[in-house]
Amino acid sequence: MSAPAGAPAAGPVLVRAALWRRALGELIGTGMLVAIVVGSGIAAANLSPDDVGLQLLENSIATALGLAVLIAVLGPLSGAHLNPVVTLADWVLGRRDPAGPRLGGVGAYLAVQLGGGIGGALLANAMFGEPTTLATTYRVSGATLLAEVVATAGLLLVILGLLRAGRDTLVAPAVGAYIGAAYWFTSSTSFANPAVTVGRMFSDTFAGIAPGSVLPFVLAQLVGGAIGVGLAVVLYPARSEAAARS
Repeated sequence: MSAPAGAPAAGPVLVRAALWRRALGELIGTGMLVAIVVGSGIAAANLSPDDVGLQLLENSIATALGLAVLIAVLGPLSGAHLNPVVTLADWVLGRRDPAGPRLGGVGAYLAVQLGGGIGGALLANAMFGEPTTLATTYRVSGATLLAEVVATAGLLLVILGLLRAGRDTLVAPAVGAYIGAAYWFTSSTSFANPAVTVGRMFSDTFAGIAPGSVLPFVLAQLVGGAIGVGLAVVLYPARSEAAARS
């Protein structure tokens, strides 16, 4: 993860695109991710109104599959971060590299990720004829904040561990599978992404999160991201010889 303005989260960047192209990829990708999360949540609530467990299953399957596809498609362009925590981790790990990410590029990524997250929620609302209103589902508790720390730490460990082990091509399916599983093994249903968290604030539907829950969730995600980076560095102190030869 050492390419300018966002090293690859999904594999090697095949074409060094201009920053505006990479930022556009992050805008579209993050918007589509939130549209998938919110839209599938609305569809699940409509299709299975009396079974919350089935709603969560439908929501998690759509999110896992959609996220894997987005990473596979956008990874060669922007690195498919789609997540401010991943972008910040990229900057922390690559800031000493002369070819590493620069603050201007990092700032652009963060801005478009947040904007894309909000836009994705608005798009999902529009596709299902739902009004765009602030969510009312308050999600903060000690258990859910711990779950966000765990979910985000695990996500960063999956991404960085595979990259540092030279297994870049597995990131897309592995991240999709991890998030799909984390929907179920965390009490928060694994937001694990500040841009997604902010976006979901703008849809008072199955996937919504009340504004008062957003900041605590984001802080927990940042803590989890720091833990995930630390674990990855300890467990994978350098890219493997196989990775170095690739």
